[in-house]
Amino acid sequence: MNDSKFKVLLYSDGSHQAFSAAVYTATLLRKIPNMELTILQVQESDDGNEETKYSWLELRPKYKRYHWGRLTENDYRWIDFWPENPDPEWMKSILKETEITSESQKKYAQILKKTNEIYQKRSSDVKEQILYKKTSLNETASISETVKMIIDYATQNPFQLIVMGTRGLSTIKGLMFGSLAHTVLDKSPLPVLLIKKLPEDFIDNYLASSDL
Repeated sequence: MNDSKFKVLLYSDGSHQAFSAAVYTATLLRKIPNMELTILQVQESDDGNEETKYSWLELRPKYKRYHWGRLTENDYRWIDFWPENPDPEWMKSILKETEITSESQKKYAQILKKTNEIYQKRSSDVKEQILYKKTSLNETASISETVKMIIDYATQNPFQLIVMGTRGLSTIKGLMFGSLAHTVLDKSPLPVLLIKKLPEDFIDNYLASSDL
């Protein structure tokens, strides 16, 4: 029954923190048979685009996007969030290595491939949602608006858990420096799971596991 689904919302913005969160969420998908996942992206609206000038609260059904498994050539996919060949600094943020070698590039490609395979295997339980926000020149205001959109969307839908990536700041430091993830954690009435950079042994075990 649909009521028995464990509904999870994964916020993804293409950052290396979000990459770690997406990989960890793949392990949840693999281990929780009744899990239903929505990957949420927040984009700035383009006033010149008729489709994107609505907030999510105003969106009529035809404006809502649920892309996973129903892609067109103009739609994004989970794997499109992250580069196939990221620059060395970006890769260092994911892998605990001081120097990027061909082996580390190979490991990154393996992580990306395996994670996408897990998402594809559970594609009927994975969908993607884009929310559009007004462009703000004030970074604090932009973070505040994004936090509100994430929480509003999560609470207006039957989600039971929000998953987000974080740089690993403590909750107090995160709030002081305006961390998006820690602000959601502080304000959300729903449980929020924050994922830091994944440990090397986690990645090794993840790649070594044969079950998808």
